[in-house]
Amino acid sequence: MERADVIILGGGLVGLTLAIALDRHGVSTIVVDPADPASQLAPTYDGRATAVASASWRMLEAIGVGARLEGMGCAIGAIRVSDGLRPGGILFETPEDDRPLGIMFENRLIRAALRETALASENLTLLMPARPAEVVRDGAGARVTLADGRTIAAPLIVGAEGRMSPTREAANIPLARWSYDHTAIVVTVTHETDHGNTAYEIFYPAGPFAILPMLPGEDGRHRSAIVWSVAAKDGPAVMDLPPRALAAEVEKRMGGFLGAVEITAPRFSYKLGFHHAATITGERLALVGDAAHGIHPIAGQGLNLGFRDAAALAEVIVEGARIGMDLGDAALLERYERWRSLDTFMVAAATDGLTRLYGVPGRAASVLRRFGMGVVERVGPLKDRLMAEARGESGELPLLLRGLPI
Repeated sequence: MERADVIILGGGLVGLTLAIALDRHGVSTIVVDPADPASQLAPTYDGRATAVASASWRMLEAIGVGARLEGMGCAIGAIRVSDGLRPGGILFETPEDDRPLGIMFENRLIRAALRETALASENLTLLMPARPAEVVRDGAGARVTLADGRTIAAPLIVGAEGRMSPTREAANIPLARWSYDHTAIVVTVTHETDHGNTAYEIFYPAGPFAILPMLPGEDGRHRSAIVWSVAAKDGPAVMDLPPRALAAEVEKRMGGFLGAVEITAPRFSYKLGFHHAATITGERLALVGDAAHGIHPIAGQGLNLGFRDAAALAEVIVEGARIGMDLGDAALLERYERWRSLDTFMVAAATDGLTRLYGVPGRAASVLRRFGMGVVERVGPLKDRLMAEARGESGELPLLLRGLPI
């Protein structure tokens, strides 16, 4: 039987980040994931790009992943929020001598950097592909029997398998869940005009339309990632549009301010929904990332929320290991629960509220929304607070999110 300090079920972006953070502080992990690494790293696996908030980027730098991603992302210097293409709205800008609000990376590049770092780690065993067949958690510890008959053991199991986490389901943790009846269309486009490192969030009654700046392509052309929320019933039709027709629809929703648009990559679609676990811990169990909570991509906070989980749980585990505690101890897990519960609930509630607010049709609703944006734009402290939220720098930050070792 192979033993470690922690078993992480799920080797996605959040699970591997947690494992690497623990490795850097001498805590051993075994990561189990059924996915084939070769398929995960292919450009056709996941067309999404993520805005890594500045606090999350500090953590990636602190655990040695940032160096592998250096120069691969596009810094976000400003975020412009508007109600449709009407004038006004909110402009979040970062001073020239300050860190960017975030950095846009293709998910496959983050995944590759994490895998390279994991394979080079001393205290990290990566079992991938491997599938858990049986998981037992009791007073004596946690044991996982793999489909090939191997058995691994640890004091603590972390569920990091994503939205449909079998570990969460097996623990009978209640879940608040609903669908937004929307589909996100994700595609990378080229455009004539330079985006100026500005991200745009344009709210239409049919759903938000995000334009996220990316580095130029190999041909030097300007690029952006589009995340377009459409009614679920319209999703298949949009996915089936010929490239020129899709480009015309994207350009129309951009208002033409980035010039002519061309579709340059495969398009992907993702059903949008909300879920929030009633608790993120159980007997010898902690949940992180989408296993614990899933939110609308309206504010681009989903992965960053998972990174905050990883940073907080790593700090709790490392500090517990230093004083010789059982890493599955209920007191340790309660500290993690308290630390993350309010933040995840507040972000989930805020994104859900925004989704519903900006989906209300009609002129009166539009006037009210623009009035609210005007208030935010004029009230400095409120705007600064929202910018801190976007950067992931609000609340009691774990050490890693400050760029500090635990």
